[in-house]
Amino acid sequence: MSSLPNYSGARISGCWTLTSDGRGSGDGSLDRLLPSVSTGLSPRKRTTSQCKSEPPLLRTSKRTIYTAGRPPWYNEHGTQSKEAFVIGLCGGSASGKTTVARKIIEALDVPWVVLLSMDSFYKVLSSEQQTRAASNDYNFDHPDAFDFDLLTHTLRKLKQGKSVKIPVYDFTTHGRQKDWKTVYGASVIIFEGIMAFTDKELLQLLDMKIFVDTDSDIRLVRRLRRDITERGRDIEGVIKQYNKFVKPAFEQYIEPTMRLADIVVPRGGGNMVAIDLIVQHVHSQLEERELSVRAALASAHQAQPLPQTLSVLESTPQVKGMHTIIRNKETSRDEFIFYSKRLMRLLIERALSFLPSQPHIVQTPQGEDYEGRAFHGKRITGVSILRAGETMEPALRAVCKDVRIGKILIQTNQDTGEPEVQLHYLRLPKDISEDHVILMDCTVSTGAAAMMAVRVLLDHDVQEDKILLVSLLMAEMGVHSVAYAFPQVKIITTAVDKKVNDLFHIIPGIGNFGDRYFGTDAPPDWSDDEIDEPSY
Repeated sequence: MSSLPNYSGARISGCWTLTSDGRGSGDGSLDRLLPSVSTGLSPRKRTTSQCKSEPPLLRTSKRTIYTAGRPPWYNEHGTQSKEAFVIGLCGGSASGKTTVARKIIEALDVPWVVLLSMDSFYKVLSSEQQTRAASNDYNFDHPDAFDFDLLTHTLRKLKQGKSVKIPVYDFTTHGRQKDWKTVYGASVIIFEGIMAFTDKELLQLLDMKIFVDTDSDIRLVRRLRRDITERGRDIEGVIKQYNKFVKPAFEQYIEPTMRLADIVVPRGGGNMVAIDLIVQHVHSQLEERELSVRAALASAHQAQPLPQTLSVLESTPQVKGMHTIIRNKETSRDEFIFYSKRLMRLLIERALSFLPSQPHIVQTPQGEDYEGRAFHGKRITGVSILRAGETMEPALRAVCKDVRIGKILIQTNQDTGEPEVQLHYLRLPKDISEDHVILMDCTVSTGAAAMMAVRVLLDHDVQEDKILLVSLLMAEMGVHSVAYAFPQVKIITTAVDKKVNDLFHIIPGIGNFGDRYFGTDAPPDWSDDEIDEPSY
């Protein structure tokens, strides 16, 4: 990282880092881990690890920040244009790392943030270690207590914008719970832990390293307040534990890593000078990384022919007549639903014709062979983009017996036409990676929501060439965006309109499909791609 200006209240270092007494020292690399010295620290007294990606949102005075989301910045190849910016937060126990992290998030004012805690990555203990832990003889504050291989692998995938599974560590059983948490990459990742700077491979993944330096007396007072009020301990026991275990661990393993920090923050979350400096630098980095999918893809493919991956239902008099009815603003809700369902059935039947098949010979009741064809694949799964895409599920179920159904809820930013966060709700069948997936949405204008949904499927290891995007109506912009980002995804629709206006409405369009179908009132500034909360 380039050298940063020196501000009052924050000790800054560029090529030189600061030791605990403020003197400069060279950036010598550590071994894989610092020297292992057993101190017999007692186990932490919480029940389970707190993966700080949950709850999945943080509300500030300006916006809601989603902490389980993915940024929408992908290039025309469907890959993330830039890696996420990773901030490493290190410091002693009760130094205020979490407070600093939340202050940074609030000041950054960006909607996609992942908070990753080291507490989720304690190793699974052997039987002998379980026994020692039960008698408070296992050292949980030693670097060897952490699964650095899994932690490094997880952080690297998050930095690349991929989804990961985060373990939930149970401090009662000293093991990992069966259900892990799914977290998606973001524009900013904040990784915090007492040993955040201990592993050399982890250090290479950090774009900014921050050490929270809080006076030991203050940290002791915080531990006293927490352990007495929240954990029912007596003051003598807390002080004894601090002097015997916590303080030696800080001096032996944590404090020496301060020299690796780019920024040292004295006084923790109360040091707004340092936090403002951090935020300014991160903002400058994000400005270089951000890319608007809508603007970039639309401008790149203007006046280009529609892609070969697009299949438009033949505009027969019947199809044209049904479009005339559902596009008419005077059409009643009952007729709108009826003719929409007719079109959906034709659309799904058309989509099925693109599934792989192979010759299959059967014997007729007359005893003769018939050379037919049969589906050549493991399973067919439908995934609807809520809420409008949910209306297409009955048509799929009507033609695919026992088809499995998944659901994705995606919010679209009305100002930019891009997803504010791609996952408000996700329910996908197990083992979907081996399936052919029919992704359903009734209208696609900018293609932002559809691209997010495809990314989620790819994150769950669905093969791109096994995804079929079906939509009643699409705009050319949306077709180009999806096709050029994901050239192996097959796109099937009943019609393609040429324009999208300044409000991202398809022109001439069909209106807000969900509101017309469900009989709800559209807001004055509705958008074709906007998805409301599911009604079930």
